[in-house]
Amino acid sequence: MIYLDHNATTPLRPQALEAMLPYLRERWGNPSSPYRFGAEARSAVERARARIAEALGCQPAELVFCGSGTEADNLALRGAAQALRGRGNHIVTTAIEHHAVWHTCQALEREGFRVSYLPVRPDGVVDLDALTASLCPETILVSVMHANNETGVIQPVERIAALTRERGIVLHTDAVQSAGKLPLRLDRLGADLVAFSGHKLYGPKGAAALYARQGTPLAPLITGGDHERGLRAGTEHVAGIVGFAEAVALASAEVEAEAQRLGTMRDRLERQVVAAIPDAAVNGAAAPRVPNTSSLSFRGIDGESIVLGLDLRGICVSTGSACSTGDPEPSHVLLAMGVPARTAQGSIRVSLGRETRTDHVDATVQALADIVERLRGISSLGGEAA
Repeated sequence: MIYLDHNATTPLRPQALEAMLPYLRERWGNPSSPYRFGAEARSAVERARARIAEALGCQPAELVFCGSGTEADNLALRGAAQALRGRGNHIVTTAIEHHAVWHTCQALEREGFRVSYLPVRPDGVVDLDALTASLCPETILVSVMHANNETGVIQPVERIAALTRERGIVLHTDAVQSAGKLPLRLDRLGADLVAFSGHKLYGPKGAAALYARQGTPLAPLITGGDHERGLRAGTEHVAGIVGFAEAVALASAEVEAEAQRLGTMRDRLERQVVAAIPDAAVNGAAAPRVPNTSSLSFRGIDGESIVLGLDLRGICVSTGSACSTGDPEPSHVLLAMGVPARTAQGSIRVSLGRETRTDHVDATVQALADIVERLRGISSLGGEAA
């Protein structure tokens, strides 16, 4: 199998698994219990919190452990919106957010909040003039993702933070697809709330975190006990948190060298695809991107058919976000970038990872060329305008 869908999930690193095993086998105590067995588990959670904080440049007390990136995004959006409702009801986000943000903002609209969805340029970068124009005295929260999960396009979060900070507006960013792929320092990024997830950077599923800058107003999403300083009730997943911390520390130590290696292979993939396949395009190629991600469009055919054809050859890619698999509609991200609907339907996402080799890239390009040629030959869409 050639696995090229690392933006959907990544394999668990052996070091992370080894770090987890003692807390699955022998040290399985409840970290809230007062006796020594529970205290050992509590110490493990706090050591993990400190390791992640050191790797990402924040204070341990600013990290709230969650069960997923989606939960972290929900805690940020709903928590900030509810905590700040007395100051205003306006939220600003973009038209290209992950569904964890997009659908949550739509739900908040139904609860009485007003949401502005900002356009992006054709390269996939948010229009900062539109952002500035959208801000008003009632604006309490801005949410702009750090790196897009489909195209890999990086948003200018530092510049956005300067705009929100001077106006006293809380800024949230979904960094699920940039943590572990870019050198990420939370103390320099400027966002008040940042979500990231373990299984996107070779840690376990079920472990994630929300960075909440000290002093940021936040109401809990899940109520119950006083876990996570009262911001996320529920017994902590000790083994998952320990493995998460191990994965974050390893990814942070390797990020620059791995980014260079993956960027070289991604560029090789894109050059070969454009050279070998007529009417192939790279979405977001003109913008800064995370180094492992390539969004490719093939006019006149359906992306799902390409994915199935590659699967038959043992190659795993996706049409976009794993969270929207099975959705017959074209990608909302590509539509927001101005990609025609028919072309957007013929798009796939290739996301490289630690196990990816040059021969994997070359084999994928050859398979893509064969599959696209065959599909165009039999598709009723062949020859139609995109």
